[in-house]
Amino acid sequence: MSRSVIAVYSGTFDPLTLGHEDVVRRAAQLFDQVVIAVAVAHHKKTMFSLDERLAMAQAVAGSLPGVKVLPFTGLLRDFVVAQGARAIVRGIRSVTDYDYETQMAGMNRYLAPEVDTVFLNTSASYQHISSTLVREIATLGGDVSGLVSSPVLQALKDKLATK
Repeated sequence: MSRSVIAVYSGTFDPLTLGHEDVVRRAAQLFDQVVIAVAVAHHKKTMFSLDERLAMAQAVAGSLPGVKVLPFTGLLRDFVVAQGARAIVRGIRSVTDYDYETQMAGMNRYLAPEVDTVFLNTSASYQHISSTLVREIATLGGDVSGLVSSPVLQALKDKLATK
């Protein structure tokens, strides 16, 4: 009897970057199913609405087998358990990310001992990318075409044209 191993990759994804895509693609090779969990993010002022962030994630993930996109709110543990997932995937760009993510992994392990956190180092060509920097550069009129995929770039252009 084989079982499907599901992993959850969560984030605000405001916007989804090429670094995020790299992690999703690599996670999709490791797990039977990957759920991109787009956080409602009540605690953050996002550039994009939840529906816009879901649409961008769907546009990027649509061609990847075994990847689906869902919104979530509340504790990640509750979402992971509801999905029947066995792993949480986290991308690591730097030592700073590692320090923060290991603390979160420990807390998630405390809350859900049956769920493991798997760290994927971001590919070197994407380590400098963050959603915060992408938003800032785009808002100031800089070129972010090498930092996000074309559907996300278009969403950024559309968003900034209405401001």
